[in-house]
Amino acid sequence: MPNRDDLVAACNRELSPERFKDYTVNGLQVEGRESVHRVLSGVTACQALLDEAVDWQADLVLVHHGFFWKNEPVAITGMKRRRIRTLLAHDISLLAYHLPLDAHATLGNNAELGRLLGFKFQGCADGEPGEGLLWLGATHATLDARGLAAHVGDRLGREPLLVEAPGKGEVRCVAWCTGGAQDMITAAWEAGADAFISGEISERTTHLARELGIHYLAAGHHATERYGVQMLGEWLAGEFGLAHRFVDIDNPA
Repeated sequence: MPNRDDLVAACNRELSPERFKDYTVNGLQVEGRESVHRVLSGVTACQALLDEAVDWQADLVLVHHGFFWKNEPVAITGMKRRRIRTLLAHDISLLAYHLPLDAHATLGNNAELGRLLGFKFQGCADGEPGEGLLWLGATHATLDARGLAAHVGDRLGREPLLVEAPGKGEVRCVAWCTGGAQDMITAAWEAGADAFISGEISERTTHLARELGIHYLAAGHHATERYGVQMLGEWLAGEFGLAHRFVDIDNPA
C-alpha cells in the first residue's frame, strides 16, 4: 500500500529542494492520512482545487503554488483557515514544490514549456540544467516577434501580451522562464536572446524590452505553469501505481 512519507521522500530525491533558496516551504506542507491511492494535482492550492480533491476523494494534493509564503501574514485566519480546514477535515495531504519544479531538467515547468513550444534546448543562462531557471533555445522555424506570439498563443490557448523591440527582426534565440520572471529580461538579453517569454509583465518591463532590444511575451503566469505539476503527478503515479488526476482551475493571470 503506497505510503505518504514514501511519496514525499521520492519527490524530494527527484527534485532536491535543498539546493534552492526559495520563498516558501517545499515538500509536505499539510499532513494527511498515511496511505495514498489518489493524487490530485493543480497549479495552485486554491479553495476550488481543494474542493475538487474532496469530491474526488483524493488522499494527496500536489501543487506548484502551496501555502506559507515568505512575508505573508502567519495567522491562520479567514481564507487561509478555510483552505487548511478543508485539508485537515478530510485528512488530505498537501505537497508543494515551487522553484525545484521550475528548474527540473525533465519534469519541470521550463522543460515542459520548451517542449510544448518546440524549442531546441541550448542550455541555461544561470546554471546547469536542473538548477538554472533561465532557459535558452532555438525556435522550430524562422519567426518574427508576431509569428512567435501567434505560435505561443496557439500552443497555450491564450494570446500573449507582446512588447516588440523596435528594429528587431528575426527571432533565432529564445529565452524563457515560467511564472513571474519578467525581471530576468536583462539576463535574457545578456545571454543573447532575441525574445524572452515569461508569465507576467510589469510597467518597467515594456521600457526594458524596447530599450534593450529584446521582444517580450507575457504568456500568463498560470498558463506557463500548468505543465510541470502534471508531469510530476504522472511520474509519481507511475512510480507508485497511483490514480492521478490534474485539474486546471481557470485563471486568466
